[in-house]
Amino acid sequence: MYLLHTADWHLGKALFGRSLLEDQAYFLLEWLLPLLDRERPDAVLLAGDVFDRQVPPTEAVLLFDEFLRGLQARNLPLLAVTGNHDGEKRLSLGTSFLRREGVVLATRPQDLDTPYVLETKAGESARFYFLPYCTPAAAREVLGDDSIHTQNDAYRALLGRLELPGDLPNVLITHCFAAGSTAGASENPAFVGPASQVGLDCFSPFSYVALGHLHRPQKAGPGRYAGAPLAYSFDEEGQEKSVTRVLLENGAVHCEEIPFVPPRRVRRVRGLFAELLAQAQAAPSEDYLFVSLTDPAPVYQPLDRLRPYWPNVLTVANECFLHMGTGETAQLREEIRQHRAGDEAVFRAFLKEICGEEATDADLKHFAKTQKEVSAL
Repeated sequence: MYLLHTADWHLGKALFGRSLLEDQAYFLLEWLLPLLDRERPDAVLLAGDVFDRQVPPTEAVLLFDEFLRGLQARNLPLLAVTGNHDGEKRLSLGTSFLRREGVVLATRPQDLDTPYVLETKAGESARFYFLPYCTPAAAREVLGDDSIHTQNDAYRALLGRLELPGDLPNVLITHCFAAGSTAGASENPAFVGPASQVGLDCFSPFSYVALGHLHRPQKAGPGRYAGAPLAYSFDEEGQEKSVTRVLLENGAVHCEEIPFVPPRRVRRVRGLFAELLAQAQAAPSEDYLFVSLTDPAPVYQPLDRLRPYWPNVLTVANECFLHMGTGETAQLREEIRQHRAGDEAVFRAFLKEICGEEATDADLKHFAKTQKEVSAL
């Protein structure tokens, strides 16, 4: 049996306020669906975080719907669970009907008790179990066990109730932080701390575990994280993205990453503004950029000057601000704080620090005129 494992789409996510829906649509519609045509897997496994928030934007919902229609046209089952970012109650709408149509979307820990047996046209079969992201509180409620306090307690208690038949390969699809795995900056620290980790021995009874939650592709016990298809933080710069090809054959499991190259990378660039501007003019790029300026003084309107060549500069950091706070600057700040600095002194300091220029008589006259106009409003 041949499976394609993916996870952590985070449809509707924005990076520094910039929507990534266009890139996500490219992944799903222009890359993943054609890949399914070429690879012809028996099912697609989606291990949670379909959306980036519990109430996703309409465009994200429509994109997911379009992908589902693409799977239906190819007669491909989708076996999925919800993640900690998903609104499980909203996504539970129509799940009973969808299951009959080959779309299994598990949204509750109770769904673990209802495995799904998939049989291929070639006569191969496997049994799939579904455990969506589950908090200790949810597990306590389902099991009536007040001793559950950590994620490990919850998953151990839920999975420990299963008696797995040995007649078929047993596959688990779940969303959690498997102990010993590598997290990144784009995962919420509240969901990847020590109390949120799940011991790998919980997964040992399964032939394969399709994991979601961590954005870096990596092995974890008898399973793998497929990783997120796009970089969702600058911490993921240079990280290779992929989906995972899983082959269940004669009791063995073979995994292989299928690389995906996003239409835009995330990159950090650092240097003097004049040098970066010349670089941008010589090599325009649509990558998502985090620009760090090393100029000794703040640079005037760097975003506006870079974006004609680098339209996806998402933020600019003036490193000189890290070194401010001494000498004349510190004295002026203290005077401003105590309301002892005059407006003209602040204006002079602004021109010097931000524009790198001394205020001229003409500047001061224009400033005074503007002050009177504003005061008259």
